[in-house]
Amino acid sequence: MTLDVVVIGAGPAGAVAARELARRGHSVLLVDKARFPRPKVCGCCINGAAITTLKRLGLGHAVASGVPLHNVTIGAGARSASVKLPGGVSLSREAFDLTLVREAVKAGAQFREGAVARIESTCPDFATVTVQEYEQPVRAKVVIVATGLAGREATPEAGSRIGAGVIVPADLVPAHFRPGTTFMATGRGGYVGLVRVEDGRLDVAAAFDVAFVKSRGGLGCAAESILNEVGWPCVPGIADLPWKGTPALTRRANKLAGERWFAIGDAAGYVEPFTGEGMAWAVASAAAVAPIAARAVHHWSDSLGREWERAYHRVIGGRQRVCRIVSRVLRSPALTGTVVRALTACPVLARPVVWSLNRSSAPLPHGAHL
Repeated sequence: MTLDVVVIGAGPAGAVAARELARRGHSVLLVDKARFPRPKVCGCCINGAAITTLKRLGLGHAVASGVPLHNVTIGAGARSASVKLPGGVSLSREAFDLTLVREAVKAGAQFREGAVARIESTCPDFATVTVQEYEQPVRAKVVIVATGLAGREATPEAGSRIGAGVIVPADLVPAHFRPGTTFMATGRGGYVGLVRVEDGRLDVAAAFDVAFVKSRGGLGCAAESILNEVGWPCVPGIADLPWKGTPALTRRANKLAGERWFAIGDAAGYVEPFTGEGMAWAVASAAAVAPIAARAVHHWSDSLGREWERAYHRVIGGRQRVCRIVSRVLRSPALTGTVVRALTACPVLARPVVWSLNRSSAPLPHGAHL
């Protein structure tokens, strides 16, 4: 089988990229090892920047069922500060990701779920991709790698925290965690974010130091410890819920592109996100790579890889630098406490960060298909 494009990974980045390339008339195969809808705890906050990009692509309806978010409440020690953070929504990944995959299929992409795919080799004319249960490898003129944190395209940074999360049934959620607010409890060894999604469940996503998790006896116990540290009510039996962990979060891409392939989304590098930034990077990188990949289908040149590196850093780089600063603050309980005290007295101090996190992405490259 010979195709124009194979997209490996059907999360938001992969699904949006597949849709945009299919809309341009290219033959596209979208592959994911999971079956959809699939549960995924991280990324349930979709911020204003992500929504702006989705609307520009004609995908605003993908977040229509989300819960509007108005505030973020940050807890440090015995203090909490609430900051207005308008423009975002909370939406389960089961609903969000499935909608985007269906939009890719609607645009003409083929979708193969429950199958592992990988690049076996590349040459100047095509890439060879093996897809589980296909008798013969697939030849593709371009491969989009959107394999997330599990991909081999990015290397974890020293001291990077790991991710963890769990979905709490609606009947177990304390009333303290009201819809419309993102809660972030910070403490020694990590932080825990909590937000209600469209069906009333509570999405709990955390970033922990590995040593802290070991010292507390597990992911759930680590989350319970931090919630107790800030004095917020704990979910009954939170330590016994089916927590899932992720590989190291903060990582840098070894390469953003190679012969006949481009990396996007988390596979292109990742920084501990804050209030929906991860989803914004995913959809922005997908939109930005599409016109470059489309030209690569017609004629491959190594210059296209360098063009993608420049485009990625222009669209995503500045936003990730803001999150690096925020994550460094959150790593210091003393500094976080100082910031929370300042925000309690003067919430307007958060405006520059709020603006940076919710501003629209850089303009899409020339040729972006809207």
